[in-house]
Amino acid sequence: MAERKKVVLAYSGGLDTSFCVKYLTEDRDMDVYSVLVDTGGFNDSEIADIEKKAYELGVKSHFTSRVADKYYKECIRFLIYGNVLKNNTYPLSVSAERIFQAVAVAEYARSVNASAIAHGSTGAGNDQVRFDMAFRIIVPDAEIITPIRDLKLSRDAEIEYLKAKGVNREWHKAAYSINQGLWGTSVGGKETLNSFQNLPESAWPVQVTKKREKEITLQYVKGELKGVNRKRFRNPVDAIRRLYDLASPYGIGRETHVGDTIIGIKGRVGFEAAAPLIIIKAHHLLEKHVLTKWQQYWKQSLAEWYGMLLHEGQFNEPVMRDIEAFFSSTQAHVTGEVRVLLAPYRFELLGIKSDYDLMSNVFGSYGEMNNAWSGDDVRGFSKIASNQVMIYEKIKDLAEKK
Repeated sequence: MAERKKVVLAYSGGLDTSFCVKYLTEDRDMDVYSVLVDTGGFNDSEIADIEKKAYELGVKSHFTSRVADKYYKECIRFLIYGNVLKNNTYPLSVSAERIFQAVAVAEYARSVNASAIAHGSTGAGNDQVRFDMAFRIIVPDAEIITPIRDLKLSRDAEIEYLKAKGVNREWHKAAYSINQGLWGTSVGGKETLNSFQNLPESAWPVQVTKKREKEITLQYVKGELKGVNRKRFRNPVDAIRRLYDLASPYGIGRETHVGDTIIGIKGRVGFEAAAPLIIIKAHHLLEKHVLTKWQQYWKQSLAEWYGMLLHEGQFNEPVMRDIEAFFSSTQAHVTGEVRVLLAPYRFELLGIKSDYDLMSNVFGSYGEMNNAWSGDDVRGFSKIASNQVMIYEKIKDLAEKK
């Protein structure tokens, strides 16, 4: 007998990837090596249940890739350094997570010498591009198989196929599609399919249970969140989770993002990202105190590109490493404490304390007094700074009088 072809499948345990297991093993006669990539959104019982279901479906081998720490180190921290918010709104919760899942699956496929690699994306969204690009870059010789996209299957068709194969599970479609991860949770439903409606209170995974305002402090060390309420964390991932526990019961971080998809259409999705939004906004406030004007300017410019490239699946583009190097360089003095007020549905940044604060009164107080220059210095500076525009206006007036 000929040896069965080895295919690695990006597997989540949902309808689409369950269909893929049955289709690849029985219709395509392939050995399926399923991979679940945990970027921080699964607990141990969920991981165990997904593995159990994978073997029940007939996979030859199942592997769980736990990459939350790597995801933070190689991606999330640069989103923080850059204060990256897509369209000034979205912290790239799913965008970044999907890319890291795709990369982890591709790396596993390379490690087991798989001749094919598969994912369950449809032909309608961004994920198909992110997975395809990562696979083509990391395992360029592997065949990419996408059953749902290629067969143009409806959800009902997938369910009927699985039932015919003896797989009888509760495949009912929930009213809302929820993807929870370390860097935020996306929420999609009928309201996000149009431009007018908003998600109801019941759609949000975390309900509002905290009503009384609470002040907390965040401690940053060279741009990384290393403390919450002065409790120190060796691993910033744990600090992110601690802040999530404190802030999410207030309903903080709920918004609806409208963006341009990779394939050219507009997309709309709700998201819940209490910890990411507070971390980024607090980090940005601290930077405004400790960085120079031009550091902030170039960071903001490069952050736009970094977020766009990441969103569009270009994580492996070498320029991303160049931008990350610049971001890292700017964080040398981003150390200090930020005071934050938590309240139902909102948060406020109250102030910062840092040894590197450039508002130091050693040199003066804005609008009141100065210790480092004289009035004559300012007169001379103003004269030189206005020279070119003054000359421009005079030359224009002379030319128009001719």
